[in-house]
Amino acid sequence: MAEMKKKIEELRSQLQNLVGKAPELGEFTKYVHTAESPKKLDTKTKELISLGIAIAVRCEPCIVWHAEAAVKAGADEQDILDTIKVAVCMGGGPALMYALKAYQAALEFLA
Repeated sequence: MAEMKKKIEELRSQLQNLVGKAPELGEFTKYVHTAESPKKLDTKTKELISLGIAIAVRCEPCIVWHAEAAVKAGADEQDILDTIKVAVCMGGGPALMYALKAYQAALEFLA
């Protein structure tokens, strides 16, 4: 199995396990689901925003999570590249290094 696809499965399993042991965290996951649901902005746009923030704050698990979600919501390679460019503008050199992870993850999910 490809690296990023394995990571996303591990993340889901770990999150499910953690919420099972600390159900209060499930309230936060419900909020995230509500916040990411389409309203004025569609799901793809919201996932691309989340991916950009994940790159800028250098959260590798968030990058993997939102790269997959953005692709599932219809993002293509150019959408991902545009998001990466804006994230690097906001996050500088460290964001550029995490942008490499975001691009790798997105390409794997696009395959």
